[in-house]
This record gives sequence, structure tokens and C-alpha cells, in this order.
Amino acid sequence: MLDVLGLGPEDERVYRALLGRPHSTAVLLADLLVLPQAPVDKALARLLDWGLVTRSADDRYTAAPPAMALGALISQRRDGLRMAEQALVTLAEEHRAAMTGNSISELIEVVTGVDAIRHRFLQVQQAARTQVRSFITAPFVALPPDENTAEPMALGRGVLFRAVLDRAVLAEPGIVQDAIQSLRNGVLLRVADRLPMKLVLADADLGLVPLAVTPAGEPGAVLLHRSGLLDALDALFETVWRTAHPLELSDTGDAAEPTVECAPQGPTDVDRQILALLLAGLTDLSAATQLGLSPRTLHRRLRHLMDMAGVRTRMQLGAHAVRNGWAEPL
Repeated sequence: MLDVLGLGPEDERVYRALLGRPHSTAVLLADLLVLPQAPVDKALARLLDWGLVTRSADDRYTAAPPAMALGALISQRRDGLRMAEQALVTLAEEHRAAMTGNSISELIEVVTGVDAIRHRFLQVQQAARTQVRSFITAPFVALPPDENTAEPMALGRGVLFRAVLDRAVLAEPGIVQDAIQSLRNGVLLRVADRLPMKLVLADADLGLVPLAVTPAGEPGAVLLHRSGLLDALDALFETVWRTAHPLELSDTGDAAEPTVECAPQGPTDVDRQILALLLAGLTDLSAATQLGLSPRTLHRRLRHLMDMAGVRTRMQLGAHAVRNGWAEPL
């Protein structure tokens, strides 16, 4: 399972064995795994290099916590994939420019100014026939999500909307309620730790990429037509979508602070919202603010949920919530 991170089968077996038997010697591990000591020694050496195990002065080994050690390896792989994706964009456009008779000016339109970007942003969605895909990051250049009038119109035409939100966006005021409304309308939402850019794609025909502010102080964007660059952005979106965390929320529909009483046989609506937001990566304070709860109430609900689940840590609670559907919408 961990081969995607560069670990071999023996490396993973040794690491898993150490998770359950900390402070083990190489000899003990070899006996436990029924392996010659030489491959166990080599696996331990590799695990030490990767920071997945630690060794004491008396040559006893302990597995580093998976969330920390494996998380670092995953981040390194993500960084490498981002670099490869950036190279893909450049190479694809070079190939496209070499193979096509169209000039670059026919494939790329530069858009400058907030009003012009807003106009193109709405046009791209209006032009979609089957689907609109987007990366949503803060700050909002054209218009905030709750002012996107083209979205409900396109949804009414049967256009599928898929959006990936940068995790930091969930801390923006009102964004969770906007997300709830979008989910109710049929928009599919996911959350990524960090998005490389803002992006809107209409089918495989058009793409709008907002750029940095120009030297004159105006925001800029590029509108892309069918090209190798647009194909690369298409592939980038699908790669990020596959690895992003699905966002599933439910709404109590109450403007006041929601009830915090426990449901007879499981978590309440509010509990499910708390779990969904925390699993999506919000801090306690951000989640409490979005739900209209006090931090003290949120902490009390989490403590009750851990008692209900029979677990002692938040990590165990998150795993229990996923296994038992506690964070799914009602």
C-alpha cells in the first residue's frame, strides 16, 4: 500500500511491525516477521533515512507516528507532482505551438480589469454545455461565490458543476452557508490543502485563469481556447479532484445558535457539521464561527462525541466518524 511513497514490501512490513512493537531490536523483528536479519537491517536503514523510525542508543527501534512521518513523505510527493504538472503545462504548450498553425493570439486572450474579468467569468459558465470545473481560492477577484448568477442558470440547463476549494477559503465569512446552498443545488464540492491557482473550465473548450495584479494596479486574467495549455489545465484539475477531500455538509436552517442536545442514537445535525468542517481542515475557532457556536460549546460537543464513540483522541474520532458515516449529510 505504501509503495507509492517509495517503500518496498519489506520496508512496509518492518514499519508495520514496529507500530505494534516499539523499542524492538532488529533480531526481534526478524524473528517476528520470519525473515533473515540482513533484509531487516537494510529495511531499518532505509526507514531511518526516511525518518519513519528512530533508533535508541541500545539499538532499539521505534516507529515514528504515521501522521507525522508519512505525512512528510506525502507532502514531498505532492511537491514533486506539482513541479511535474508545471513542466507538463510548459511542454504541452511548446508542443501545441510547434504543431498548430494558429497563432498564440488566437489561442490566448488577455483580460484586464475587474469588470472585464467578471464578464468573462460569467460568459465561460454560460458557454458550458456539459460541465463547469473550477478551483476556488481567496481573495475573490471577479465576484464572491454568492454573487455568481451564472451558476444557478447553468445548473438549470443540466450543466454539472464540480469545484475544488482551497482549504483557507472555508475560513472566509459566510462561505460555509454558500457551500451548503451549492451542495443543495447539486454542485459537487471538494477541499484541497492548497490550490496552485484560480481556474474556471467550461467543458474542454474554454478556460479562465486569473493572474496577479498588473503594474498599473488592475487584476488580469487569460482566457484560453482549445490548446495544449488548456489540455494541461484539464489534466491538472482532474488530478487535484481525485486527491481532494469531498465536502459534505448539512444545515439546520436555524439562524440562532443550533441546539447541542444529543440525538438518541448518534450525533445531531450540528455534530455532523462540526465533524465535516474539522475533517475538511478548519480550526476549532473557524468551525465554531461558521456554525455560530462558541468555542466552549464546540469543545463540549467534541468531548461528548469522543465519549459516544469510545475513543480518546481526535484522530480516532475522525476515523470513527468516517467509518460510521457520522460526517455524511443527512
